Amino acid sequence: MEVSELLKRYDMGQRDFTGVDLQGADLSGKALIAVKLTDANLIGVNLSRAFLTKSDFSGAFLNRANLSFVKLSEGTLAGADLTKVNLQGAFLVKTELTRAKLSGSNLKHANLRGANLQRANLCGARLQESNFRGANLQGANLNWANLQGARLSGATLQDAFLNGVKLQGAFLNGVDLKGLDLAGVDLSEAKLSGANLEETNLEATNLSAAQLRGVNLTGANLSGANLSGALLNKAELNWTNLSKADLSGSDLSEANLLGAKIDGAEFSNVTLPEMTRSYLRLLASGTPPWAQRTTRETLDYLSRGGGSSSSKS
Repeated sequence: MEVSELLKRYDMGQRDFTGVDLQGADLSGKALIAVKLTDANLIGVNLSRAFLTKSDFSGAFLNRANLSFVKLSEGTLAGADLTKVNLQGAFLVKTELTRAKLSGSNLKHANLRGANLQRANLCGARLQESNFRGANLQGANLNWANLQGARLSGATLQDAFLNGVKLQGAFLNGVDLKGLDLAGVDLSEAKLSGANLEETNLEATNLSAAQLRGVNLTGANLSGANLSGALLNKAELNWTNLSKADLSGSDLSEANLLGAKIDGAEFSNVTLPEMTRSYLRLLASGTPPWAQRTTRETLDYLSRGGGSSSSKS
């Protein structure tokens, strides 16, 4: 169908364009409110800055289309093929994206607040500084996705696939990440205050300079993790595996570390209450792989006023 014919029919009141073939069409800046384009062929179409509020693209083929800065709030893209689509700056608030195929797509600075992305494929997608607050990402494939600086507070991430995901500087305050596999993930400078990381696998994860105030890390695996400079005040670290973890320069004031495993951990310049420090001395054994001092010696060194750390009684 030609663009002129589509717009003519739209002006006459038609809204159902199911299965239409508009491959490569230029609809940039057009207003197509509440239209139905389910199963349509929209491969390579230009919908940049189009107004598509409450429109239905279920099952549509939008491969390599340009939807940058599109307005599609409360719309439907369920099951749509959006592989390698440009959605930079798109407004997708409360949009339905269940099982949508978004691998390799560009969603930088997109607003997906309250959107439903359950079981969507976002493998390798560029999601930097996007807004996912309150979004449902349950079971979504986020392997190798770039979520640097993304806002995910209030989002649901249970059963999500997060292998190789980049979350540097991301906002994850209060998010439930219980039991997820985040081994080796970059969470440096991330905001995780109040998050639930109970029994989460964080082996060799980069949490340097992360904000983890009041976080629940009970039973989590942090072996070999980088927690240097992290803020862990009032964190729950009971029965946590911190063996060979780097906690240098971190703030553990008012943190609970009952039963924590600290073999070969590094505590240089850590902020720690004296009572907790004394307790950790009893548990300490081993030597950090990169250090010349044993774990107990780092604690002893700090008790003599090492670095910027100050013992709090």
